[in-house]
Formats: sequence, structure tokens, C-alpha cells
Amino acid sequence: MLGKMKNDYISWIVLLGALLLLLEISFFNTGLIFSLFVSGAMIYMGRKARRRSFGKLLFWVGLFILGTSVIGMMTFRFFLLAILIYILIQFAQSKKNPEVIRPVVEEPKPVSPETTLVEQSPLFKNTFFGHQKTPEHVYEWDDINILAGVGDSIIDLSYTVLPKGETVIFIRNIIGNIKIFVPYDMEVNIRHSTLAGAADVLDHHQDRAFNQSLVLKTPGYEQAEQKIKIFTSMLIGDIEVKRI
Repeated sequence: MLGKMKNDYISWIVLLGALLLLLEISFFNTGLIFSLFVSGAMIYMGRKARRRSFGKLLFWVGLFILGTSVIGMMTFRFFLLAILIYILIQFAQSKKNPEVIRPVVEEPKPVSPETTLVEQSPLFKNTFFGHQKTPEHVYEWDDINILAGVGDSIIDLSYTVLPKGETVIFIRNIIGNIKIFVPYDMEVNIRHSTLAGAADVLDHHQDRAFNQSLVLKTPGYEQAEQKIKIFTSMLIGDIEVKRI
């Protein structure tokens, strides 16, 4: 259902954009075709003669004219507005309907002696929109390395058994909060960076700050047999690491 709504929205945006472009060329900006043609010709001839100084100059001047022409178009501004509205709608829907990631545990396939690499399905997949969280039932653990766009990410380690050694969690986020719940008996090492956001990591509390970077670890981390290393980075958002 949501996929159909997204496809319909994109189809309408493309259709309205094409109609607006036709109206703009026909009535509001009749010189746009000439400007695009001239800049395109300059870019083409500049690339053909790019080994000479004149060719490089022609290429960059044509590129500049093309960029200013596109930025000044009503159609370009329409698409920018449509993309912004789409991002806000998706962010609002992700807050109301969080996406629960349910990893599927598969039996390992037999590996032939000639195989040099074994491909595995990741525990989580990258997502540009959506609120992600681990399932509220027992699941098999695998190190996490995800790229999230707009939305919150929640990792709860109370429903899995962590292996001996170092467990790695790597989360890169654009806009949204990150919450990680770790067991009481686990040692933790965290490296966090953000452009704007607050941090609440175990006993360390830091109010909202700009361009901050944190490197924290518990005292017994180096000697522990089981430990968790967390790497997080985001543009805007808060991070919270708590014991459960």
C-alpha cells in the first residue's frame, strides 16, 4: 500500500514537472531553450578541445551558464519543493509506523573447498527513510554496519547472545536519533560524532552541542573477553546508550 502511494506520488510529480516545464518554455521563459542549447554546445566543444586552455575555459563557462539557467527555472524550484515535502511526509510516517527489522536466520550452506569467499545476508539493510529497531524476540546476532537516512535506529541487545570477543556496531545516520541498549555485564567502547545533537552515554551526559566528537570506554574494556565497540556518526540527532 505504501509502495503504491510512493509510486503514485512520484508519477504525479514527474507529470506535473513535465507540464510546468512545457508551460515555462512556451510562455514564461521563451529564451530558456536558446540558453540551454548554447551552454550545451559550449560544454560539448570545450570537452572536444579540453587539452587546450581555450577548451577548458569554454567548458567551464558553458557549465556555469547551464547551472544558472537550471537554478533559475520554475521547474527546478518545483522539484526541490516536491522533494522536501516528500522527505517530510516520509519522516512523519516513519514516526507513526516504525519499521521493525526481523532478521531471518538461515541454515549455513555447504562450502566447497575451492570457495575463497562466502557471502552472508546482513542482519540489517540500509534504508533512507524509516524507523528501525531490533525485534522483541530472540534473534541471532551478527555485527551491524548500516547506513540510515531519515529516522531513528534502536538496537536492543537483550534478545540475543553476543559471541566472545569484540562485537561491532557501526551506524551512520543523517537525521534521527540512535538508541542502543547493552547488557549490564558488558564493557563498552564508543566513538561518536555529530554536527548537532546531544549525547547520553552510560554515565556521561552532554547537552545539545555543535560539531561534537566523543571517544568513551568503560575501565575494563581492554581486558574483557566479551565487549562491544560502537561507531556512530550523524548530521542531526541525539545518541543514547543505556544498560538493561
